[in-house]
Amino acid sequence: MKTSDFDYHLPEELIAQQPLAQRDASRLLHLSRTSGAAAHHIFTDLADILNPGDCLVLNDSRVLPARLLGEKIPTGGAIEFLLLERKDDEHVWEILTRPGRKAMPGAKFSFGGGKLIGEILEVVDDGNRIVRFSCEGDIYQVIDEVGNMPLPHYITEELEDKERYQTVYAKEAGSAAAPTAGLHFTPELLERLRAKGIGIGFVTLHVGLGTFRPVSDEKIENHHMHTERYILPAETAEMINKTKASGGRVVAVGTTSCRTLEAIAQDHGKIIPCAGSTALFLYPGSESKFQVLDGLITNFHLPKSTLIMLVAAFAGYENTMNAYKRAVEEKYRFFSFGDSMLILS
Repeated sequence: MKTSDFDYHLPEELIAQQPLAQRDASRLLHLSRTSGAAAHHIFTDLADILNPGDCLVLNDSRVLPARLLGEKIPTGGAIEFLLLERKDDEHVWEILTRPGRKAMPGAKFSFGGGKLIGEILEVVDDGNRIVRFSCEGDIYQVIDEVGNMPLPHYITEELEDKERYQTVYAKEAGSAAAPTAGLHFTPELLERLRAKGIGIGFVTLHVGLGTFRPVSDEKIENHHMHTERYILPAETAEMINKTKASGGRVVAVGTTSCRTLEAIAQDHGKIIPCAGSTALFLYPGSESKFQVLDGLITNFHLPKSTLIMLVAAFAGYENTMNAYKRAVEEKYRFFSFGDSMLILS
Protein backbone atom coordinates (compact mmCIF):
# COMPACT_ATOMS: atom_id res chain seq x y z
CA MET A 1 0.00 0.00 0.00
CA LYS A 2 0.98 3.64 -0.46
CA THR A 3 1.34 6.36 2.14
CA SER A 4 -1.28 8.44 0.34
CA ASP A 5 -3.82 5.65 0.97
CA PHE A 6 -3.84 6.75 4.61
CA ASP A 7 -4.75 10.38 3.96
CA TYR A 8 -8.13 11.77 4.98
CA HIS A 9 -9.81 15.16 5.20
CA LEU A 10 -9.88 16.66 8.68
CA PRO A 11 -11.40 20.10 9.37
CA GLU A 12 -9.01 22.08 11.56
CA GLU A 13 -11.70 22.80 14.12
CA LEU A 14 -11.85 19.08 15.01
CA ILE A 15 -8.27 19.10 16.32
CA ALA A 16 -8.68 19.22 20.11
CA GLN A 17 -6.65 22.05 21.65
CA GLN A 18 -7.54 21.40 25.29
CA PRO A 19 -8.48 18.27 27.27
CA LEU A 20 -12.05 17.91 28.49
CA ALA A 21 -12.79 18.93 32.07
CA GLN A 22 -13.66 15.29 32.87
CA ARG A 23 -11.28 12.72 31.41
CA ASP A 24 -13.74 9.86 30.94
CA ALA A 25 -16.43 12.12 29.42
CA SER A 26 -14.72 11.86 26.03
CA ARG A 27 -16.53 10.05 23.26
CA LEU A 28 -15.77 6.44 22.39
CA LEU A 29 -16.35 4.97 18.94
CA HIS A 30 -16.78 1.19 19.33
CA LEU A 31 -15.60 -0.45 16.10
CA SER A 32 -16.14 -4.13 15.37
CA ARG A 33 -12.92 -5.62 14.07
CA THR A 34 -14.84 -8.28 12.14
CA SER A 35 -17.86 -6.49 10.65
CA GLY A 36 -16.69 -2.88 10.66
CA ALA A 37 -19.92 -1.81 12.41
CA ALA A 38 -19.54 1.31 14.56
CA ALA A 39 -21.42 2.37 17.69
CA HIS A 40 -21.11 5.63 19.61
CA HIS A 41 -20.50 5.72 23.35
CA ILE A 42 -18.94 7.78 26.15
CA PHE A 43 -15.58 6.52 27.42
CA THR A 44 -16.96 5.64 30.83
CA ASP A 45 -19.15 3.04 29.04
CA LEU A 46 -15.99 0.96 28.63
CA ALA A 47 -16.80 -0.83 31.89
CA ASP A 48 -20.12 -1.94 30.38
CA ILE A 49 -18.67 -3.03 27.02
CA LEU A 50 -15.85 -5.24 28.35
CA ASN A 51 -16.57 -8.62 29.93
CA PRO A 52 -15.38 -10.15 33.19
CA GLY A 53 -12.24 -12.11 32.37
CA ASP A 54 -11.01 -9.56 29.82
CA CYS A 55 -7.89 -7.53 30.64
CA LEU A 56 -6.45 -4.14 29.79
CA VAL A 57 -2.74 -3.47 29.31
CA LEU A 58 -1.75 0.16 29.92
CA ASN A 59 1.54 2.02 29.45
CA ASP A 60 2.61 3.61 32.75
CA SER A 61 5.39 5.74 31.25
CA ARG A 62 5.43 9.32 32.53
CA VAL A 63 6.12 12.26 30.22
CA LEU A 64 9.17 14.32 31.00
CA PRO A 65 8.79 18.08 30.65
CA ALA A 66 11.35 17.56 27.91
CA ARG A 67 11.44 21.07 26.42
CA LEU A 68 14.26 22.97 28.09
CA LEU A 69 14.74 26.70 27.53
CA GLY A 70 18.11 28.08 28.58
CA GLU A 71 21.17 30.09 27.64
CA LYS A 72 24.69 29.47 26.45
CA ILE A 73 27.57 29.79 28.91
CA PRO A 74 29.05 32.42 29.08
CA THR A 75 27.49 34.48 26.24
CA GLY A 76 23.87 34.16 27.34
CA GLY A 77 22.55 33.31 23.89
CA ALA A 78 19.13 31.65 23.95
CA ILE A 79 18.95 27.88 23.34
CA GLU A 80 16.22 25.24 23.28
CA PHE A 81 16.80 21.55 24.01
CA LEU A 82 14.26 18.82 23.37
CA LEU A 83 15.04 15.56 25.18
CA LEU A 84 14.60 12.55 22.91
CA GLU A 85 16.15 9.50 24.53
CA ARG A 86 18.12 8.70 27.65
CA LYS A 87 21.30 6.71 27.14
CA ASP A 88 22.62 4.08 29.55
CA ASP A 89 23.80 6.85 31.88
CA GLU A 90 20.75 8.78 33.14
CA HIS A 91 22.73 12.03 32.77
CA VAL A 92 23.47 11.46 29.06
CA TRP A 93 20.70 12.15 26.54
CA GLU A 94 20.11 12.46 22.82
CA ILE A 95 18.47 15.80 22.08
CA LEU A 96 17.24 18.14 19.39
CA THR A 97 18.57 21.69 19.65
CA ARG A 98 17.53 25.06 18.29
CA PRO A 99 19.50 26.91 17.04
CA GLY A 100 21.86 24.07 16.20
CA ARG A 101 24.84 26.26 15.30
CA LYS A 102 25.32 27.13 18.97
CA ALA A 103 25.36 23.51 20.13
CA MET A 104 28.72 22.16 19.04
CA PRO A 105 30.88 19.71 21.04
CA GLY A 106 32.25 21.36 24.17
CA ALA A 107 29.55 24.05 24.35
CA LYS A 108 27.82 24.39 27.73
CA PHE A 109 24.33 25.63 28.52
CA SER A 110 22.43 26.62 31.65
CA PHE A 111 18.77 25.92 32.42
CA GLY A 112 16.62 27.11 35.30
CA GLY A 113 19.15 29.69 36.43
CA GLY A 114 21.94 27.12 36.68
CA LYS A 115 19.94 24.30 38.28
CA LEU A 116 20.76 22.15 35.26
CA ILE A 117 23.92 22.38 33.13
CA GLY A 118 24.30 20.61 29.80
CA GLU A 119 27.52 20.01 27.84
CA ILE A 120 27.41 18.90 24.20
CA LEU A 121 29.44 15.71 23.73
CA GLU A 122 28.91 15.00 20.04
CA VAL A 123 26.80 15.58 16.94
CA VAL A 124 25.20 12.40 15.61
CA ASP A 125 24.44 11.52 12.00
CA ASP A 126 20.96 13.03 11.77
CA GLY A 127 22.01 16.31 13.36
CA ASN A 128 20.84 15.45 16.86
CA ARG A 129 23.21 16.02 19.76
CA ILE A 130 24.44 13.91 22.65
CA VAL A 131 24.56 15.95 25.85
CA ARG A 132 25.76 15.26 29.39
CA PHE A 133 23.78 16.99 32.15
CA SER A 134 24.96 17.84 35.65
CA CYS A 135 22.84 19.00 38.58
CA GLU A 136 22.39 18.78 42.33
CA GLY A 137 20.08 15.95 43.35
CA ASP A 138 17.87 13.70 41.24
CA ILE A 139 18.02 14.65 37.56
CA TYR A 140 14.38 13.77 36.92
CA GLN A 141 13.21 16.06 39.72
CA VAL A 142 15.34 18.87 38.33
CA ILE A 143 14.01 18.36 34.78
CA ASP A 144 10.49 18.32 36.16
CA GLU A 145 11.18 21.65 37.85
CA VAL A 146 12.86 23.51 34.99
CA GLY A 147 11.30 21.88 31.90
CA ASN A 148 8.17 22.49 29.86
CA MET A 149 5.77 19.95 28.36
CA PRO A 150 6.65 19.17 24.72
CA LEU A 151 3.13 19.39 23.32
CA PRO A 152 2.68 18.28 19.70
CA HIS A 153 2.92 20.95 17.00
CA TYR A 154 -0.82 20.81 16.24
CA ILE A 155 -1.66 22.01 19.78
CA THR A 156 -1.24 25.77 19.67
CA GLU A 157 -2.88 26.70 22.98
CA GLU A 158 -1.07 26.76 26.32
CA LEU A 159 -1.87 23.87 28.66
CA GLU A 160 -3.06 25.26 31.99
CA ASP A 161 -2.35 22.11 34.01
CA LYS A 162 0.58 20.04 32.73
CA GLU A 163 -0.70 17.00 34.64
CA ARG A 164 -3.48 16.76 32.04
CA TYR A 165 -0.79 15.57 29.59
CA GLN A 166 -0.11 12.67 31.97
CA THR A 167 -2.22 9.57 32.56
CA VAL A 168 -3.55 9.19 36.09
CA TYR A 169 -1.39 6.06 36.46
CA ALA A 170 1.82 7.53 34.99
CA LYS A 171 4.75 6.29 37.05
CA GLU A 172 8.03 5.68 35.20
CA ALA A 173 9.58 8.92 33.90
CA GLY A 174 11.10 8.79 30.45
CA SER A 175 8.68 9.66 27.63
CA ALA A 176 8.97 12.62 25.29
CA ALA A 177 5.26 12.38 24.45
CA ALA A 178 2.21 11.02 26.25
CA PRO A 179 0.68 7.60 25.54
CA THR A 180 -2.52 9.50 24.81
CA ALA A 181 -5.00 6.60 24.67
CA GLY A 182 -4.64 6.39 28.44
CA LEU A 183 -5.56 10.02 29.08
CA HIS A 184 -9.27 9.08 29.23
CA PHE A 185 -8.98 6.89 32.33
CA THR A 186 -9.87 8.09 35.83
CA PRO A 187 -9.15 6.32 39.14
CA GLU A 188 -12.89 5.75 39.50
CA LEU A 189 -13.20 4.10 36.08
CA LEU A 190 -10.22 1.84 36.81
CA GLU A 191 -11.89 0.74 40.03
CA ARG A 192 -15.17 0.02 38.21
CA LEU A 193 -13.27 -2.14 35.72
CA ARG A 194 -11.48 -4.06 38.47
CA ALA A 195 -14.74 -4.54 40.39
CA LYS A 196 -16.29 -6.12 37.28
CA GLY A 197 -13.48 -8.66 37.08
CA ILE A 198 -11.49 -7.02 34.30
CA GLY A 199 -7.74 -7.33 34.75
CA ILE A 200 -5.57 -4.20 34.79
CA GLY A 201 -1.87 -4.58 33.99
CA PHE A 202 0.96 -2.27 33.04
CA VAL A 203 3.89 -2.17 30.67
CA THR A 204 6.43 0.62 30.37
CA LEU A 205 7.40 1.91 26.95
CA HIS A 206 9.05 5.31 26.80
CA VAL A 207 7.54 7.18 23.88
CA GLY A 208 10.00 8.99 21.62
CA LEU A 209 9.18 11.90 19.34
CA GLY A 210 9.93 9.56 16.46
CA THR A 211 6.34 8.41 17.03
CA PHE A 212 5.28 11.58 15.20
CA ARG A 213 7.90 11.38 12.46
CA PRO A 214 6.02 11.54 9.15
CA VAL A 215 6.23 8.73 6.62
CA SER A 216 8.11 10.48 3.81
CA ASP A 217 8.35 7.58 1.35
CA GLU A 218 5.28 6.77 -0.75
CA LYS A 219 6.09 3.09 -0.29
CA ILE A 220 5.23 2.50 3.36
CA GLU A 221 7.44 -0.58 3.59
CA ASN A 222 10.47 1.69 3.07
CA HIS A 223 9.78 3.58 6.30
CA HIS A 224 12.08 2.83 9.23
CA MET A 225 10.59 3.07 12.71
CA HIS A 226 12.40 4.65 15.63
CA THR A 227 13.48 2.38 18.49
CA GLU A 228 11.82 2.58 21.89
CA ARG A 229 12.69 0.81 25.15
CA TYR A 230 10.15 -1.27 27.06
CA ILE A 231 9.68 -3.31 30.24
CA LEU A 232 7.06 -6.04 30.71
CA PRO A 233 6.83 -7.03 34.40
CA ALA A 234 6.09 -10.55 35.58
CA GLU A 235 2.65 -9.76 37.00
CA THR A 236 1.46 -8.32 33.68
CA ALA A 237 2.83 -11.27 31.69
CA GLU A 238 1.04 -13.65 34.08
CA MET A 239 -2.22 -11.70 33.74
CA ILE A 240 -2.07 -11.81 29.92
CA ASN A 241 -1.33 -15.53 29.80
CA LYS A 242 -4.10 -16.36 32.28
CA THR A 243 -6.55 -14.21 30.30
CA LYS A 244 -5.67 -16.03 27.08
CA ALA A 245 -5.88 -19.45 28.73
CA SER A 246 -9.35 -18.73 30.12
CA GLY A 247 -10.76 -17.37 26.86
CA GLY A 248 -10.74 -13.70 27.85
CA ARG A 249 -9.75 -10.85 25.58
CA VAL A 250 -6.48 -8.91 25.83
CA VAL A 251 -7.03 -5.22 25.06
CA ALA A 252 -4.04 -2.91 24.63
CA VAL A 253 -4.51 0.70 25.66
CA GLY A 254 -2.65 2.62 22.98
CA THR A 255 -0.33 1.81 20.11
CA THR A 256 2.67 1.77 22.49
CA SER A 257 1.22 -1.07 24.58
CA CYS A 258 0.25 -2.83 21.37
CA ARG A 259 3.74 -2.63 19.88
CA THR A 260 5.32 -3.79 23.14
CA LEU A 261 3.19 -6.94 23.40
CA GLU A 262 3.41 -7.89 19.74
CA ALA A 263 7.18 -7.29 19.64
CA ILE A 264 7.69 -9.58 22.64
CA ALA A 265 5.50 -12.28 21.09
CA GLN A 266 7.45 -12.09 17.82
CA ASP A 267 10.84 -12.13 19.52
CA HIS A 268 10.12 -14.86 22.08
CA GLY A 269 7.21 -16.80 20.61
CA LYS A 270 5.14 -16.09 23.71
CA ILE A 271 4.53 -13.46 26.38
CA ILE A 272 7.23 -13.54 29.05
CA PRO A 273 8.55 -10.98 31.54
CA CYS A 274 11.37 -9.12 29.84
CA ALA A 275 12.97 -5.78 28.97
CA GLY A 276 14.28 -4.69 25.61
CA SER A 277 13.68 -2.36 22.71
CA THR A 278 11.54 -2.47 19.61
CA ALA A 279 11.29 -0.80 16.23
CA LEU A 280 8.30 -2.90 15.18
CA PHE A 281 6.33 -1.35 12.30
CA LEU A 282 2.82 -2.76 11.92
CA TYR A 283 0.97 -1.86 8.71
CA PRO A 284 -1.47 -3.58 6.34
CA GLY A 285 0.31 -6.17 4.26
CA SER A 286 3.33 -6.41 6.54
CA GLU A 287 4.66 -9.80 7.51
CA SER A 288 3.93 -9.01 11.15
CA LYS A 289 0.81 -10.66 12.53
CA PHE A 290 -1.04 -9.86 15.73
CA GLN A 291 -0.42 -12.76 18.08
CA VAL A 292 -1.59 -11.27 21.39
CA LEU A 293 -4.21 -8.56 20.93
CA ASP A 294 -7.96 -9.09 20.79
CA GLY A 295 -8.72 -5.41 21.19
CA LEU A 296 -7.18 -1.95 21.00
CA ILE A 297 -8.08 1.40 22.54
CA THR A 298 -6.59 4.27 20.58
CA ASN A 299 -7.12 7.94 19.81
CA PHE A 300 -7.69 9.29 16.30
CA HIS A 301 -4.33 9.82 14.61
CA LEU A 302 -2.74 12.10 12.04
CA PRO A 303 -3.24 11.34 8.35
CA LYS A 304 -0.44 9.28 6.74
CA SER A 305 1.12 8.47 10.14
CA THR A 306 2.54 5.14 11.29
CA LEU A 307 -0.13 5.18 14.01
CA ILE A 308 -3.11 5.10 11.64
CA MET A 309 -1.26 2.42 9.67
CA LEU A 310 -1.00 0.28 12.81
CA VAL A 311 -4.72 0.73 13.47
CA ALA A 312 -5.49 -0.29 9.88
CA ALA A 313 -3.28 -3.36 10.25
CA PHE A 314 -5.32 -4.43 13.29
CA ALA A 315 -8.85 -3.40 12.29
CA GLY A 316 -8.54 -3.73 8.52
CA TYR A 317 -7.95 -0.90 6.06
CA GLU A 318 -11.54 -0.39 4.93
CA ASN A 319 -12.91 -0.62 8.46
CA THR A 320 -10.39 1.94 9.70
CA MET A 321 -10.85 4.52 6.96
CA ASN A 322 -14.64 4.19 7.16
CA ALA A 323 -14.47 4.69 10.93
CA TYR A 324 -12.38 7.83 10.49
CA LYS A 325 -14.88 9.15 7.95
CA ARG A 326 -17.70 8.52 10.42
CA ALA A 327 -15.75 10.23 13.19
CA VAL A 328 -15.28 13.34 11.04
CA GLU A 329 -18.97 13.37 10.09
CA GLU A 330 -19.98 13.00 13.75
CA LYS A 331 -17.53 15.73 14.75
CA TYR A 332 -15.38 13.66 17.08
CA ARG A 333 -12.38 15.45 18.56
CA PHE A 334 -9.04 14.36 17.07
CA PHE A 335 -5.44 13.73 18.15
CA SER A 336 -3.81 13.89 21.60
CA PHE A 337 -6.59 15.61 23.57
CA GLY A 338 -9.33 14.18 21.37
CA ASP A 339 -11.79 11.31 21.62
CA SER A 340 -11.10 7.60 21.48
CA MET A 341 -11.89 4.40 19.59
CA LEU A 342 -12.28 0.85 20.90
CA ILE A 343 -11.56 -1.85 18.30
CA LEU A 344 -12.71 -5.20 19.58
CA SER A 345 -12.96 -8.70 18.15
